[in-house]
Amino acid sequence: VQLVESGGGKVRSGDSLRLSCAASGFTFTSYGMTWYRQVPGKGLEWVSSINKEGYTTYDDSVRGRFTISRDNAKSIVYLQMNNLTPDDSARYYCAQRAHEPVGQGTQVIVAS
Repeated sequence: VQLVESGGGKVRSGDSLRLSCAASGFTFTSYGMTWYRQVPGKGLEWVSSINKEGYTTYDDSVRGRFTISRDNAKSIVYLQMNNLTPDDSARYYCAQRAHEPVGQGTQVIVAS
């Protein structure tokens, strides 16, 4: 299993970013996918999930601002993040549903 996150960066409050997670080494269409985030000194925080059929769920802190989606033809899962705030600053990881992240993550920094 290989998951490569990208798309992070440093932005200002109110800006948007789109994260991507390129998957390989497993049958992508057989798995739900999840985005987590983590700040130094704290555990993984669940952000959003999308199941095999495309049904999506979100943590209350991001619902209405973030959108998870998947491109099964490309084996990529996305996280569109709008109206970012400093509280969204973290390293973001993707993972197979009910699995731990295996990638390096991508850093998001939101300046006020």
